[in-house]
Amino acid sequence: MQPIFKVLVSDDLSPHGVALLRACPGVEVDVKVGMKPAELIAVIGGYDGLVIRSATKVTAEVLAAATRLKIVGRAGIGVDNVDVPAASRHGVIVENTPSGNVITTAEHAICLLLALARHIPQATASMKAGKWDKKKYAAGVELFEKTLGIAGLGNIGRIVADRARGLKMKVIAHDPFLGQEAVDRLGVELVSLDELLTRADFITIHTPYSAETRGLIGAAAFAKMKTGVLLVNAARGGIVDEVALLAALESGKVAGAALDVFAKEPCDPADPLVLHERVITTPHLGASTDEAQEKVAIEVAEQFVAFITRGEVKNALNLASVSVDAAPRLAPWLDLASRLGALVAQIQPGLVDSGATPGIDELEIELSGTVAELGASPVARAALTGLLRSVLGAPVNEVSAPLIASDRGLRVTEVMRPRGENFSSSVTVTTRGAGGTRVVQGTIFQVGERYEARIVRIDEHVIDATPAGRILFLENADQPGVIGSVGTLLGARGINVARLHVGQDSQARRAVQLWNVEGDLTPALLAEVWRLPHVASVRAVVLPLCAP
Repeated sequence: MQPIFKVLVSDDLSPHGVALLRACPGVEVDVKVGMKPAELIAVIGGYDGLVIRSATKVTAEVLAAATRLKIVGRAGIGVDNVDVPAASRHGVIVENTPSGNVITTAEHAICLLLALARHIPQATASMKAGKWDKKKYAAGVELFEKTLGIAGLGNIGRIVADRARGLKMKVIAHDPFLGQEAVDRLGVELVSLDELLTRADFITIHTPYSAETRGLIGAAAFAKMKTGVLLVNAARGGIVDEVALLAALESGKVAGAALDVFAKEPCDPADPLVLHERVITTPHLGASTDEAQEKVAIEVAEQFVAFITRGEVKNALNLASVSVDAAPRLAPWLDLASRLGALVAQIQPGLVDSGATPGIDELEIELSGTVAELGASPVARAALTGLLRSVLGAPVNEVSAPLIASDRGLRVTEVMRPRGENFSSSVTVTTRGAGGTRVVQGTIFQVGERYEARIVRIDEHVIDATPAGRILFLENADQPGVIGSVGTLLGARGINVARLHVGQDSQARRAVQLWNVEGDLTPALLAEVWRLPHVASVRAVVLPLCAP
């Protein structure tokens, strides 16, 4: 019987999203809203999945207690309330829903822009106080033909750009991760951040919050802006330095600001920035429409169902996503890469009687042909995971592997080639370190509807071997009688041989042998093999039993 996948919903979620989760076979859903941190820590160990919005804080302490947690789903874009590095160290996937509330958030930014230009909230408050301050609030500004500077052209920034062009504004933008071709399609001028700051009449922020964008709009940025600029931040608090913004307002450099987000939320109601007469504030309402909340709830539920039923990862913050179309074609390559990583770790140079495996400083994963097009990063992570599992003998998965490698000083590089030399597609894993360099290459053969993995190269040795099960790996001088002596010894010790693969390097007069065996390769047996004539090194390799 398939084990139950238990999901905890710890924040308010649309009933339609909860219903989608409960309709998934093998899924059990608990809704527990408003838990305190200690209460969440007490129960989280019983769940495989966690669905949150912005209220639940997924801290390092929560993740340490989440012993069976596999995935956290954020119904929304921002994951400020999730310790993503800690989740990665625990092998937990973190997903968000970047498309469900983008229109709502972009529309809110446009609303703030218009309200800021015409002092609408201040004029409304004045009238409700019984005043008619027409003269005080008459000096608004038009948006027509003004220059809007957009910092960040992600999904939300692009919608803002589109709406602003509809208002006949001139739109310039800065985004270091967007190419000129994509910007041209938007009808937007791509500029440096400095140029945006100096040219824009209005500036709106749509960058993600990170170490690189923290304080991005600070004192130095304000000094470069036009006098009288209007600023909107509906992205994340902390991107705009609030102390520097207050100073820029007081000096007159900034004529007005509209803020939906703050460095600390809820913010202090007595904060001078909040009380400033030329600042419009809303309590983080960017994504708060009925339509948006319904969309993100359904989106996060659908992503969970795809993960539970098909292993599909979508919109992950700490793992490369794989489309549902690519997943079946990519699966055998992921399996192969994992096996190659495990193999190369276990055949590192070293004498068997010392039990030592020299350190690995660098891991290079080269993909050639169609596999490179399917998804390089997932394949590279699979190879790294296979290697680390073999070296560490501890739980490692594709989420935690890069951080573990970084902690241990292991450099990981990916190389992609449009075509291979000897095979239409292949994966080559190379390790470099104190023990020298080791190279293994593999490919996938399709036989009918089945995929068969093969090792096709070890160092300079061409070979055709199956990467599965128990393998006796040895290097030897290419001399007559070596294979016979090894086979005789294995037979004498009651070790049945399933297959034997030999690879030769005629120039160096050396060979490698891979014996697929049915029996334990004990240290004593390995030592006996190593003492045979012409045997240079011997290793025991253990790989998963069944190749794809």
